[in-house]
Amino acid sequence: MVFLLHGEDPFRTRLRVGELVESLLAGGTGEPGDLSQRRSPQLGGALGLTRIDARSDPVDAITMAGQSQGLFAAVDERQVVLVEHAEALTGAEFLASFPGESALVLVAVEALRAGRGRTRARAKVGVTAELALPDAVQDIGGRAQRIERLLPFEVKGWIGARARLHQVTFQPDAMDALAFALGPDTERIENEVQKLGAYASGAPVSAADVRALVSGAIESDIFELTKAVVRRNHREAVPLLERLLAEGNAPQQILALLLWQFRVLLFASTAPSGADAERQAKAIRSSPGAILRYVQHARGLSRSDIARAYETLYATDISIKTGRADSDEAALLLCVLDLCGVAGADLRDLLLTEAPRRG
Repeated sequence: MVFLLHGEDPFRTRLRVGELVESLLAGGTGEPGDLSQRRSPQLGGALGLTRIDARSDPVDAITMAGQSQGLFAAVDERQVVLVEHAEALTGAEFLASFPGESALVLVAVEALRAGRGRTRARAKVGVTAELALPDAVQDIGGRAQRIERLLPFEVKGWIGARARLHQVTFQPDAMDALAFALGPDTERIENEVQKLGAYASGAPVSAADVRALVSGAIESDIFELTKAVVRRNHREAVPLLERLLAEGNAPQQILALLLWQFRVLLFASTAPSGADAERQAKAIRSSPGAILRYVQHARGLSRSDIARAYETLYATDISIKTGRADSDEAALLLCVLDLCGVAGADLRDLLLTEAPRRG
């Protein structure tokens, strides 16, 4: 039995490894279950398991581990060989000599490309394991499973499941804030859920707790401000801005995040596909998930709307830096009102006047 696990989500891959190894050691077939309900695996002392690191151990050690039997092992005990960092393997020839009575689990910490089609012919003349390994596993009747990152609509469900597993309660707005701050990063979700649970000490985790303890959580509040601005709802946007300022967030920080979010809205307004979102995300050093999250909020926004918002944000930045506005907070308030379409709040007019003399 040969299994290959690879993908773009290291934490969920580790959960699947633990599930698979436990099943195989117990005589099972390794069928996948609900990973969101599994605890982090503890495989250090598992009997019948041999762990090999493909970065440092020779390839021959894989076959030898499958053939060897533990000194005190039962005659019918299944041997499980776990090969970590399988992306470092330079060939797949060892699969043909691996004993059928043992189980082999290959784990790669990144997504491996298959070598079907035109690249299949290249695999015969020494192409790298990255191209050939998934095909080689399937060719001998093994199972290759690619574990993708969570989709945006799956993040809150995953957080809720991990919170229940660790007996942590989240208020709804806290769940929204954490999902926005962390996105599909399941490793960080696991750490932050446990940290927030310890901090709350049995009480429900609030959005204020998330903002205080989780790096990047302020972006969730800015996102709410951006949504209010896009809807031109100044009655909602102004209280949000006042709360952000009251919590000690600097006007320049809020302005920078607003600018970044309008940059994402610019890309999201094109309703990109998954591949397009990935290319766009690289251009602004973001993630495809962030762009796809904004698509529904960008509907109805034209490029001229976003260009006008850029002008307002630029005028606000200049007004703050040159001291044309009464205060940084006043400049930011006028910016938000202007973005909401309130008449008489156009900061661009200030740029036509001479900057006040300082000192």
